[in-house]
Amino acid sequence: MFWEREVELLPREELEALQVKRLRETVARALSSPHYGKVLGGKGISPEDIRSLEDLRRIPFTTKEDLRRGFPYGFLAVPKDEVVRLHASSGTTGTPTVVYHTRRDLEVWADLVARCLYMVGMRKEDVFQNMMSYGLFTGGLGLHYGAERIGALVIPSGAGNSRRQITLMRQFGTTAIHIIPSYALKLLETFQEMGLDPKEMKLRMAFVGAEPHTEKVRRRIEEAYGIDAFNSYGLSEMNGPGVAFECPYKEGMHVWEDSYILEVIDPETLEPVPDGEEGELVLTTLRREAMPLLRYRTGDLAFVYPDPCPCGRTHRRISRIKGRTDDMFIIKGVNVFPMQVEQVLMAFPEVGNNYVIVLEKAGPMDEMVVRIEVREELLGGGIRKLEELKERVKRALREEILVTPKVEFVEPGGLPSGEGKAVRVIDRRSEVRGPRS
Repeated sequence: MFWEREVELLPREELEALQVKRLRETVARALSSPHYGKVLGGKGISPEDIRSLEDLRRIPFTTKEDLRRGFPYGFLAVPKDEVVRLHASSGTTGTPTVVYHTRRDLEVWADLVARCLYMVGMRKEDVFQNMMSYGLFTGGLGLHYGAERIGALVIPSGAGNSRRQITLMRQFGTTAIHIIPSYALKLLETFQEMGLDPKEMKLRMAFVGAEPHTEKVRRRIEEAYGIDAFNSYGLSEMNGPGVAFECPYKEGMHVWEDSYILEVIDPETLEPVPDGEEGELVLTTLRREAMPLLRYRTGDLAFVYPDPCPCGRTHRRISRIKGRTDDMFIIKGVNVFPMQVEQVLMAFPEVGNNYVIVLEKAGPMDEMVVRIEVREELLGGGIRKLEELKERVKRALREEILVTPKVEFVEPGGLPSGEGKAVRVIDRRSEVRGPRS
């Protein structure tokens, strides 16, 4: 049950003392980087100033924009010849963010991921099929090395090619998979096309991550495959996967606080919020050599569970990620997160696994259209049943988001879907459109 029992059960007082010690060491390393040398040096902050966790608040926040401005080597805290790997964001919205690793950084990362996987029951007897992208994206290699550290047989199948994924499961008796939640639901269509029942595979667990998803989506995956699905949290700036993971109780994700300091702040005032109150996650690395990051604003929204976990681990737990601060859109003056829409839709058994939110202009007003795939059996039930369902969905959405959207049904497979992260919001409000006919 425990990969590193002493660390996972460390009393809070000792855990926080370890954090202070490692924070002091991290500040000393960070001063060697051009960015922090200037930022910390300019404020006269030295390792000796760190006497308690409260002293962390003397350090300015680090943002994604800081990382972009420091591209490519502004945050590097060791000589370049000590770096053995880099990972980077796609850079589709501008300059990519790059994270560097020494050999020791990779060893620590593999151990953290092994701790996550072992906690939920992976053992060396397992066959682990990694259905995530490899390369600059951290998800694939992160869990690959963690599973190998445990001693499991790893199939690096990568993303896509659904029929081949299922064939590999059958040939090698895959027992655990790493998969994007939307793709786990999409893969069910291929099982059906191949005339196979996913419950007849040897699968017993799935690790789902890389995109926010609701509890209802997790339950759909578990019911369809007959497995346990565990939520995970990570971001490339903090290594990637392995920052936080659910234990078997599935009551929040444990943040490994021997490696990260967790803060939750109000994204507007930047002040800390109490446990149980939602805010933006801020993380500080404690064991990173090549590129330590201090008080990094993740943009991810969640809350900390105030009560201890039944599993006995002392590392605090965060809720599933509601979304990112930049995921939120405003429609008719109301703040809406895509996860709120998903939560409503997945409560309807008649609704399929794919949907998209389209934001567009209707004259001078903004309009929200929710396009939803419905199950095949509903299409034969007549117009009246479809209209009744549409009204029920609209009412439920209105109650949750305080806005009444247009709801459009499409047949199964009628919406675009890929094998990577799902695109849930299409904002066309800035497009120049001609008059409607």
